[in-house]
Amino acid sequence: MLTITVSSLSGGQGKTTTSLFLGRLLSRQGLPTLMLDSDPQHNLTTYLGFELEPNQPTLLEFLKKTVAPEDCIYPTQDNDNLFLIPADDQLDTVQDYLSNSGVGATLLKRRLEAISKIFKVCIIDAPPQRSQICLTVIGAADFLIIPAEASVKGYGSLVRTLDLLSGLQDVGATNAQVLGVLPFRDRWFGNTQAQESRAAVDGMRDEVGEESVIPSIRESERYKQAINKRTTLSELGYTDLEYPFEILIEKIHAALGGK
Repeated sequence: MLTITVSSLSGGQGKTTTSLFLGRLLSRQGLPTLMLDSDPQHNLTTYLGFELEPNQPTLLEFLKKTVAPEDCIYPTQDNDNLFLIPADDQLDTVQDYLSNSGVGATLLKRRLEAISKIFKVCIIDAPPQRSQICLTVIGAADFLIIPAEASVKGYGSLVRTLDLLSGLQDVGATNAQVLGVLPFRDRWFGNTQAQESRAAVDGMRDEVGEESVIPSIRESERYKQAINKRTTLSELGYTDLEYPFEILIEKIHAALGGK
């Protein structure tokens, strides 16, 4: 199983949007795909149309190993290849458990080993804070995708995320590499890119190299439409807007070739 964490250390950077569209597209290509919601705000769980009943196991129980791993995994609607480990507000309570475990940064990686032969890809939607949960989802990753708004704020989020990744690599807590940096909400007026967007994307290229920056997710209401209708962009007739995800999926298939 290839584990990909979608992480960016600021809110509003497109983490859940990226996770959601990647998971849907990969699963519809026939790859058994596990989505893992590690954000206590649980937007990914909501966007996938999942409503938790009281006492249903979530990522909290998966991490604490209080139930069997398979009891935390749920099928999604209308997609036989897409599954979810959901989150809810209680996930925040796992922070102390991870901190006191002594192996917090590598704990999720160990937990995922039990189900690694069931799925081809695991997509983890990370929280926006530098928390114990954030450390363990980066520790579990083979690769990171870093979405970053095409703005000064987004560039800062990218730099902080790269710094955290480097620190975890230095202490042997992760072997994750950057699969791609994905500019988000790239603003264009006709054929002209907004000055702030252009400066931010240029800064991202300077930071990680031209080849690591994926074509942008442009600012568009079409993404929200697809999320709200629980479908893909191509099914709404906006195939061109899926291009950034197609590039990422090419990279994912290349990485799968080595596993």
